[in-house]
Parts: sequence; C-alpha cells; structure tokens
Amino acid sequence: PRTTDFRMQLICRDRQLSLDEPLVMGVLNVTPDSFSDGGRFVDPDAAVAHALEMVEAGAAIIDVGGESTRPGTEPVPVDEELARVIPVIETLAARIDVVISIDTGKPEVMRAALVAGAAFINDVNALAADDAVSVAAASGAGICLMHMQGEPRTMQIEPHYDDVVEDVYRFLAGRVDACGSAGVAPDRITIDPGFGFGKTLEHNLQLLAALERFLDLGVAVLVGLSRKSMLGTLLDRPVDERLAGSVALAALAAERGAHIVRAHDVAATRDAVRLGHRLRTVKHEEI
Repeated sequence: PRTTDFRMQLICRDRQLSLDEPLVMGVLNVTPDSFSDGGRFVDPDAAVAHALEMVEAGAAIIDVGGESTRPGTEPVPVDEELARVIPVIETLAARIDVVISIDTGKPEVMRAALVAGAAFINDVNALAADDAVSVAAASGAGICLMHMQGEPRTMQIEPHYDDVVEDVYRFLAGRVDACGSAGVAPDRITIDPGFGFGKTLEHNLQLLAALERFLDLGVAVLVGLSRKSMLGTLLDRPVDERLAGSVALAALAAERGAHIVRAHDVAATRDAVRLGHRLRTVKHEEI
C-alpha cells in the first residue's frame, strides 16, 4: 500500500507527529538574502516573534535556516551559519511546543542545532556531506532528504534529465537506503523532490503531476512550493504576490499525497492542504 493509504507517524526524537492529515512546516529564514523574506528575520527577536505567529497559525514544524539556497548563492561559513541559527533555536525550544527543524547541509550545524533543541534535520543535500548520515542517524531526529541537481550556485544553469520523475525517484531511493543502512527507521525519514532545485518549469510540473510515484518509497513525502519562481513564470507575479498560486499548489500536492508542505504563509496553506487531503480521501473511498 502507498504511504497515504494507512496511518503514518513521523518520529522526531521524543516527539511523534501524526501524518493522518498533511502538516504544515513554517519557513523561518534567518538570512539576509533568501529569495522571499531575506533580511526580515535576521534579528533573533523578530525571528522568534514570527515563529510564534506561525505556531499560532497551525504550523506543526518550524524550519530554521541560516544559509540561503536560492539560485546563484554562495556558501556561508559554518561559524556565521551557527551564529544565525543557534540563538533562535535555543529560544524557540524553551517557548514553543512544536518540532524545530534545522535547514542545513553541514554536519557541524546539525550537531549544534540538535544540542540547542532541534528535532528534525532538513537537508537540501540529502545528507551527502561527510558524517552527515552518521550525525543524523545517532540523533534520533526526523530527517528530510531532498533532491538537488548540482549546487545552489549553478543548479539553474540548463538542468537536464533523461526522465525527471524516475531520475529523482532513483536518487531519493538511494538516499533512503543509505539512511536505512545507517540504522534510520523509515518513520524518521521524509523525502522531497526538490521543486526549483536544478529543475526547469517543465521539470517541476512533471514532478508535481507524478507526486504519487514518490509514495512508493514507503516514507513520508515533503514538498516545498511556496512562492517559488515557477509561480512567477506561470502567473507573471513577483515574489510578494504569489500567495494564491502557493496555496493552489499546496492543495494540489496534498491531493496527490504529500504529508508535509513547507510554506511561508501557514494559515492559508493549512486550509489548502486540508481541502486537498479531503478530496484525496473521497477519491480513494470511491476506488
């Protein structure tokens, strides 16, 4: 059976998140240069206040990121990334009762974030860095393995696939196996096809249309579609006018089986995924 056809949970250290209905992961970028909200939450007090607002709006996970991964960006030194994220995670861990995620590919940042109170690791590099799998495995944290072709600096320069759905599927299957070999149980793992990360508009649309294919991996599916450039291309909207498009994509993703939707606009996205999930439920009841 596919993973939305029976009850699932996601283990994040000492927390168990039910995936009976899709969850919303709230985006908290504590960076000066993220594509949508760069600079807005560099101040730790502003970041914490925004996280509290997202929790109030229904976020089940708060994803804290200290390094922008928008196309063309350069890597951030470890010390700088730590200085951005650790004070925020420590404060949030003492104030909120939802899972805190660290959005990083660096094992050093993962370790420090876990000590500070994070219980989920969201890695655009799918734990490819040396020691990343072992750090994640030993932590007991939930994990997101994302597909990216290339690196942020160059990923949007003529991305190419033989078959984008099957190519991404095979990559993620390999990373799930690598985590399993390190002792990570399937109920700690989520996978993300990586919309916008080394993908053309057509690649993104093909992945969304075939999203159910990824349920065959037997782990939870996470998607990040909020305010992405594909919406700018499709709808001719600047980044601050993509709410309607973002929630439409969130509903479509939930209808196709997504378990977690990463979003900037939590309340609207939560409504959208509930609607999409309800439609999926009706469709499967009729089959």
